[in-house]
Amino acid sequence: MKTVEAQYQHHLLIRKRHGTARLGIEKNGSWHDDPRRLVFVLSRYKFVARMLSGRDRVLEIGCGDAWPARIVLQEVKSLHAVDIDPVFIRDAEERMDPRWPFTVAVHDMLTGPVLPPFDAAYCLDVIEHIAPENERSFLQNAVDSLRDTGVLIIGTPSLQSQRHASRLSKIGHVNCKDAHDLRSTMEKFFHSVFIFSMNDEVVHTGFPMMAHYYFALCAHKKRRVDNRGRPPARGGKSRIESRVTNPR
Repeated sequence: MKTVEAQYQHHLLIRKRHGTARLGIEKNGSWHDDPRRLVFVLSRYKFVARMLSGRDRVLEIGCGDAWPARIVLQEVKSLHAVDIDPVFIRDAEERMDPRWPFTVAVHDMLTGPVLPPFDAAYCLDVIEHIAPENERSFLQNAVDSLRDTGVLIIGTPSLQSQRHASRLSKIGHVNCKDAHDLRSTMEKFFHSVFIFSMNDEVVHTGFPMMAHYYFALCAHKKRRVDNRGRPPARGGKSRIESRVTNPR
């Protein structure tokens, strides 16, 4: 079989050598029910990839099926992705491509950080699923998964967008925020917090009340303190042993 234009023959060669790639569980659902959503999701990962370009060890918190992970892999040296749901992690393992290697693990961020610490981390479409009473523990453990010079990117749908959210989305969204609340929340953990807005696939700095989605780009970790304002005792941080699959 030959294509009409010679440059497209390469795509047939890839299919012959590597087969046809399949979508992850979540992205397959989007492709069947709402194909445009894939464009929005991939755009969020591209923003993260550009912001974290050149970082050595990067952590994804709440990776789901991890299907878009290779977008980030194009820009960073190594990636470890965790999710609370073993169904999604198994799916990611089954689709792992040796040409795009990264590690995955089942991990509940409410139980503790992922160690040893990373140079950067990102968490897309997760914090809105965390009950408000668990938010501080979740975020503290995310911050504790970073080196002192680490950065964290949080991505979440805006509170204002929820009037237009789908029925399925609303089931899990228990903690959506406006831009002010998101900034205030992340400033408890970082000295520098930059808020970006997003509508569909476009990231911008326009009027936040009209944004469908927010990014919080966080840097310069604050010193961790206990309820009395004192730093934790040495050895106070827990080391979490997660089940890790390394395709290499």
